[in-house]
Amino acid sequence: MIEMRTLDFRRATRDDLPSIVKLLADDPLGAQREVYSVPLPQSYYDAYAAIERDDNNELVVVDDGKHEILGVLQMTFIPCITYQGGWRALIEGVRVATEVRSSGIGKQLFLWAIERARARGCHMVQLTSDKARPDAIRFYESLGFVASHEGMKLRLDGSGTE
Repeated sequence: MIEMRTLDFRRATRDDLPSIVKLLADDPLGAQREVYSVPLPQSYYDAYAAIERDDNNELVVVDDGKHEILGVLQMTFIPCITYQGGWRALIEGVRVATEVRSSGIGKQLFLWAIERARARGCHMVQLTSDKARPDAIRFYESLGFVASHEGMKLRLDGSGTE
């Protein structure tokens, strides 16, 4: 059983990047596309700087109060012409530390993110999940997400897969 923790949901800082990349790489799919090394590749810092400059992007972490990062997600707020000029929130790059999965931290992170989207005036929260992640898909469905659309992606680097 996981001990009760005080959780802090906050925007990530540059200093959080090594912990974030380590979380992203600690996963069968993430291990194929992320590079966790010391030092981190500069591309992660460049991406963080771009996210930090953009008011419609937030990289969010779950901190246990002792500066241990237990989870991460990225939210992008998208203005749309559809839905009468409404806004939607896109959630990407979700990970929860292996040792605390199934402890409720992921659910708390998503409930926080959904409230954040409401606070930003969004009418919808959307996400995609790799079909190779059936547990994640079940988790999202348990939160009320519905697979209402068929998603498609086109890789521009020629690799053909996400």
